[in-house]
Amino acid sequence: MGPRTVLAVLFDGLQSLDVTGPLEVFAGADLLSPGAYRIRTASLDGAPVRTTSGLTLVPDESLTDAPDPDILLVPGGPGSLRPDPRLVDWVRERGPRAARLVSVCTGAAVLAGAGLLDGRRATTHWAYCDRLAREHPAVEIDPDPVYVRDGRISTSAGVTAGIDLALALVEEDLGRDAALTIARHLVVFLRRPGNQAQFSAQLAAQTAQREPLRDVQRWITDHPDADLSVDTLADRARLSPRHFARAFRAETGMTPGRYVDRVRLEHARRLLEDTADGVEEIARTSGYGTPEAMRRAFVRTLGTPPAEYRRRFRPATTP
Repeated sequence: MGPRTVLAVLFDGLQSLDVTGPLEVFAGADLLSPGAYRIRTASLDGAPVRTTSGLTLVPDESLTDAPDPDILLVPGGPGSLRPDPRLVDWVRERGPRAARLVSVCTGAAVLAGAGLLDGRRATTHWAYCDRLAREHPAVEIDPDPVYVRDGRISTSAGVTAGIDLALALVEEDLGRDAALTIARHLVVFLRRPGNQAQFSAQLAAQTAQREPLRDVQRWITDHPDADLSVDTLADRARLSPRHFARAFRAETGMTPGRYVDRVRLEHARRLLEDTADGVEEIARTSGYGTPEAMRRAFVRTLGTPPAEYRRRFRPATTP
């Protein structure tokens, strides 16, 4: 099989890491397996573009002259939210010809504007999910995952999520060992699965305004193995259980139970990634009580049991 052509679309106002992150993954894969990928960049009229960080990128060619790629990558940035109509038209025409169509961050807005996400599940940077859902109701927006793959179209969250998605594509093409080798060379210590949440439980939830509720949030994070029932937490906040549950949801954006679930899962993940502790001990210290309860939580949320999660995503201990 010949090299797979990766074509990155360039435009003014793109986020440079949305392009360079994934392309470094594909370039690393080509070094590891010469001839695996051929990287090209193109812009409207072949003109240089200026990124949000002030970098000027010089494309290889114009979009009109670019051949149909195996992987078409559309980055994000402010320019993707106000795209040149010619860019949207080009993506509408040429996107369906690519074997894989990929967007990073708000690049999903370009795909949606071209009508290529209609009837599909997709994601983007968490801060723009509501806007994308509002402007493109035919698209099923999922704000939680790092990336979403729906058939030949893949969309990812902000910045580093594009690296995770590129690594997943390389794993599909060249195997798991190749993807993990590239991740180590890029010092990506954890290659996240697509259905992992975009951010931690503490960032996913808003910080409560009232001190008693903020204290409860801190207590949950510091004591995942404690009794974290609504009654106990309400007593700590000196509120009735009903009043506490209503106030907690109003001020944090999620129920106490969901917040506890996220904190415990995050705690267990970190122990699996960073320690050699046994699954039984991790289940206990993370508040699950039993390995089976932790296994069910991992499968339900991440789609993989704890042992497999550790095997796949714990960083190597040697260079």
